[in-house]
Amino acid sequence: MGLNLVVLVKQVPDTQNITGDAMKEDGTVNRGALPAIFNPEDLYALEAALRVKEEVAGSQVHVITMGPPAAEQVLKESLYRGADTVALITDRKFAGADTLATSYALKCAIEKIGKYDIVFCGRQAIDGDTAQVGPQTAEKLGINQITCVSTIEQIDEDSLIARRSIEGGFEIVKSAYPILVTMTDEGHAPRTSSAIKVMTYKNTKAGDKEIPLWNIDFIGADVEACGLKGSPTKVKKIESVVLKSEELQMVENTDEGINNLMHTLITDHTLG
Repeated sequence: MGLNLVVLVKQVPDTQNITGDAMKEDGTVNRGALPAIFNPEDLYALEAALRVKEEVAGSQVHVITMGPPAAEQVLKESLYRGADTVALITDRKFAGADTLATSYALKCAIEKIGKYDIVFCGRQAIDGDTAQVGPQTAEKLGINQITCVSTIEQIDEDSLIARRSIEGGFEIVKSAYPILVTMTDEGHAPRTSSAIKVMTYKNTKAGDKEIPLWNIDFIGADVEACGLKGSPTKVKKIESVVLKSEELQMVENTDEGINNLMHTLITDHTLG
């Protein structure tokens, strides 16, 4: 029979290339000021789902994302890697959503898919670093969750066993379905795109049958719980912090130079 696997992915600004224009005056991210990429840990979530699909015959991988039409790119990349179906949740009424409003919309979209066994997502997105959307989505769905999972150790059609990272070690956790797991980047490296699938989907666009658009009405969401209306989180103030060097001191790459540096740092209580 197989498992129905849902993967939540996100297109995010590349925070490695952040500039002073990265935030708008209202405290939301100016996504047009930064190049967009596939959220790194979401790629690990997709890889985990694809491995489950390969292990449990008859399984299907469904990928969904919420964002503007340009977010079609992460869905195309999901198709390139082996996803069976994708969907783009997009509507102007979703704009400005915080984690609560986002998780609510994702919950509605997951339920629109129908029966599901495992929901995979990255532990957190690099644009917010909250690690809240996965757990909040599980809470809204009313299902079990295992966070900070590095690998799926064992799986069958009734339950899974996961290895999750904790401070100073790891835990082995077993759960029945349905369940949501958040994946870290400690697991299996994401696979590269299939050349055949790239040729198949490279010209696909949002709105085509391969990348359907799901608006607020289609997923049956309450407009009052979406976007800015459904987001209690507000940014009160933004300050730009610029670090300036007031003194430059060269340290020779010798035992004496390093010993002198360590002595200086200990004396001024930077260390110790």
